[in-house]
Amino acid sequence: MSTGLWLRLLDGLVVTLELTVFGAAIGLVFAFAAGLARLSPNRVLRGVALAYTEGFRGLPALVVLFWLVFALPGLGLQLEPLFAGVLALSLNIGAYGAEVVRGAVVSVPTAQLEAATALNFTPWQRMRLVVLPQALVAMVPPFGNLLVELLKATALVSLVYLQDLTFQGQIVRAATGDTAATFAGLLVGYGVIALVLTRLMKLVERRAAASLGRTTRPLAVEGAR
Repeated sequence: MSTGLWLRLLDGLVVTLELTVFGAAIGLVFAFAAGLARLSPNRVLRGVALAYTEGFRGLPALVVLFWLVFALPGLGLQLEPLFAGVLALSLNIGAYGAEVVRGAVVSVPTAQLEAATALNFTPWQRMRLVVLPQALVAMVPPFGNLLVELLKATALVSLVYLQDLTFQGQIVRAATGDTAATFAGLLVGYGVIALVLTRLMKLVERRAAASLGRTTRPLAVEGAR
């Protein structure tokens, strides 16, 4: 394979990683905003969050991507292709992540919330010091699965001519005529990235669990006082 074709694959890898990283970051914001809003006493917030989570979980990411890239310009709004790809992926993955956030927060034992209330913690202190440290540990494994799903979904952007790893693989296949080797390389490439992401999330999970062990002891002492 010529140097130019290798460079194409590297360029595609960079775009795929950008989609994954930025999509995960923005999707995390959507997930926490919608997940916590689902637990809000405000009916309007709960309704908006429910509409978002149920709506985008039921919509294929590809349809959302097509709408942002091809339909939205007809309404007078043109998005930069990379941003459109990131937005479509983050909206989709954020809807699934919102249920992870909601479920993790709800799983925190009620007794601990009652103890925090007895210590005159404000709602924000209860969330920051009691609920979130425990909920975050429960969120990490499913978030790791969603991150891998997000990586795989980045291949969809090749259908709107965004030059990710899959798109560049198609260019290489057309140039070399070697379909089997090209797609085998793509499988290995995505597999390696997924493995790295999985290992990173395992490390985050261990550190989150260790951090929870460190932070709960001072809280217990404070409660004893």
